[in-house]
Amino acid sequence: MSEQAMAGKPEAEPPEAKGPVDMFLSLFADVKPGEGVSALILMANVLLLLVAYYVLKTVREPLILASGGAQLKAYATSTQAVVLMGFVPIYAALTKRLKRMQLITATLLFYAGVFVLFWVLAKVGVPYLGFVFFVFLGVFSLTAIAQFWSLANDLYTPEQGKRLFAILGIGASVGAVVGSFVASKLVKPLGPFQMMLVAAVILAGCLGLSWVANTREERRLAASKAAKTDAVIGGKNGFALILEDRYLLLIAGVILLLNLVNTTGELILSINVEEQAKASVENFDALTKAEQGKVISDFSGPFYGEFFTWVNAIGAITQLFLVSRIFKYLGLRAALFSLPLIGIFAYGVMAFFPIFSLIRIGKIAENSCDYSLYNTTKQALWLPTTREQKYNAKMAIDSFIVRSGDFVSGIAVGVGIGAGFGPKTFALVNLVIIGIWIAAVVVIGRENQRRTAAMPA
Repeated sequence: MSEQAMAGKPEAEPPEAKGPVDMFLSLFADVKPGEGVSALILMANVLLLLVAYYVLKTVREPLILASGGAQLKAYATSTQAVVLMGFVPIYAALTKRLKRMQLITATLLFYAGVFVLFWVLAKVGVPYLGFVFFVFLGVFSLTAIAQFWSLANDLYTPEQGKRLFAILGIGASVGAVVGSFVASKLVKPLGPFQMMLVAAVILAGCLGLSWVANTREERRLAASKAAKTDAVIGGKNGFALILEDRYLLLIAGVILLLNLVNTTGELILSINVEEQAKASVENFDALTKAEQGKVISDFSGPFYGEFFTWVNAIGAITQLFLVSRIFKYLGLRAALFSLPLIGIFAYGVMAFFPIFSLIRIGKIAENSCDYSLYNTTKQALWLPTTREQKYNAKMAIDSFIVRSGDFVSGIAVGVGIGAGFGPKTFALVNLVIIGIWIAAVVVIGRENQRRTAAMPA
């Protein structure tokens, strides 16, 4: 008999031991007993979301090109921002009436149903379907993933999120690779239109995983007497929430600046790739237009294939082995500086040392960090916010603000090219934007730390 029992005191329960899943996931993050299974389920959830998106991308391109070509594709991209402006208040109206899982069920079933409807319309040959599908898929890809991260932010405390979001990020990284592979294998035997039905089935699987993860976490929290009440989320418009809160304005600003820099950087890289292609053959200007196009295609195809291989490989390694450790030992505030500091190197090289091999290295470093460490960092910024902000304000930022950043950058680049700006000028502009970005990161890091400390344990 223990000394506590002999003294008439109740014996303390032994600490919960880590299960096999907890122990395995501890290789990649600081997982505590009982957390591993739910984290694995959420990881599988976001993985499937990315698979569904990449499956649908194989449908998007032939549909939009058949409907009107590249020019119509540019109009569709701009239209997405307009549609998202209307989507945000509609989503807020739903959160005013629905609880967390009711909202997720309604939206995922809606998306699955619309993809089935698109399949029917494609079969009967409805005109201009490619334009509508392109716009809708863009809205889906931004809003469905934003809603997943809203759920993850709602289920986890700030302390848990900073430890476990690295695992969820693995699902996002792997999902892009798996989705591309699955799409390449299915599109030929099934045909592009059947892929819409495949995506609808995958979304049903995502819904099931969301329910399982939600139920597990509610039971675990109830057992520890720390359960959150799953009340109606709240229906204030996401734009209004952003405008009334300095912290949310800072998040929106950081996301906007990030997209401006990255989209402009993609243009700078493409200009350099084209110049390298032209330099790879003698008397390029003497070739016919068709021959010039073939030279550029033959050079850029292998280049981008290798480029994205390196980006995905480095991003996956970073997500698997570095993200959780950076969060643990350096903290979220340090992680916020990672991408802008890499950007200083990348665009400093482009502006002052425009050597193609260095430009390639800089852009690989920027993109791989963006897809791994910085993506997880952006999601963790929402941990010390209210439930209403997690769903409504996050939806506005992760959809409309993201697409607006792409739209503004596209206009700015078009104006710059018309004014005769070259890669060096665009790189210098990016360096100025990064300076503003770093200033915003300093402020948002302090505010995040203050809000996290003010939250109940």
